[in-house]
Amino acid sequence: MSWFRRNKEGITTTTEEKLEVPEGLWWKCPSCKKAVPTADLKKNNYICPVCNYHLRINSVEYFEILFDDNAFKPLFETLRPTDRLQFKDLKAYSDRLEDAAKKVTVTEAISIAIGKVNDQKLVCGCMNFNFIGGSMGSVVGERISHAIDHCVKYKAPLLIISKSGGARMMESAFSLMQMAKTAAKLTQLAEAKLPYFSLMTDPTTGGVTASYSMLGDINMAEPDALIGFAGPRVIKETIKKDLPKGFQRSEFLLEHGFLDFIVSRKELKQRISDLIELMMPAK
Repeated sequence: MSWFRRNKEGITTTTEEKLEVPEGLWWKCPSCKKAVPTADLKKNNYICPVCNYHLRINSVEYFEILFDDNAFKPLFETLRPTDRLQFKDLKAYSDRLEDAAKKVTVTEAISIAIGKVNDQKLVCGCMNFNFIGGSMGSVVGERISHAIDHCVKYKAPLLIISKSGGARMMESAFSLMQMAKTAAKLTQLAEAKLPYFSLMTDPTTGGVTASYSMLGDINMAEPDALIGFAGPRVIKETIKKDLPKGFQRSEFLLEHGFLDFIVSRKELKQRISDLIELMMPAK
């Protein structure tokens, strides 16, 4: 029917080009789905100001939060992982190490530094989840061992911030040996009467949980962090039962006696400072 056919062009409007938002200007919280300016997120210690979700961060950010004026000295950076087994799955391990080095600013799955927290000396080892999932390889264990020796020599307390997917499979038994190695080295710290603080963040799993992460004089965790040896899905399939609500989260572990307390990232620096003052031998 011709009377329904448009004979003339309708009203036309001009539209402005869409303004491009610079990448990284906003951050969307995976928990509450709210958009937050990245600058505000950083000022809030990488915690969502809406729902208190603790964003996964690595050593660069933790050192900035902990150490006075972000002043610290990196230690043992010359210790680097190598592909001694010539391991290859979908990709050669040597290629994975090379790719990781190009993508991130850290050299291993743990970074060690010494600095001051409210004018009190502290050696801190912080795991980097952005380096091959924070997996524990032989160099991770070696850096922790050197950090303990450094603490004993200079009479400093030790803090390890864990964030890991577990032992690094590309190093086979070499990675598993780090569980016994780090546990044995921590006894030397205890014999020197120096405190060891363990902070578990999301996620702390596998061989890391089964070794140094749970061996602190004080075991603490960030809110709602996943902490466990095997994952919830594996456990559920093994025992053929539904797991309790919140299973393997910080709050569940605190309730069942695995943690001493849960600490918000905003309070972390002051809490560590208080613990050092409480537990370090009098000068």
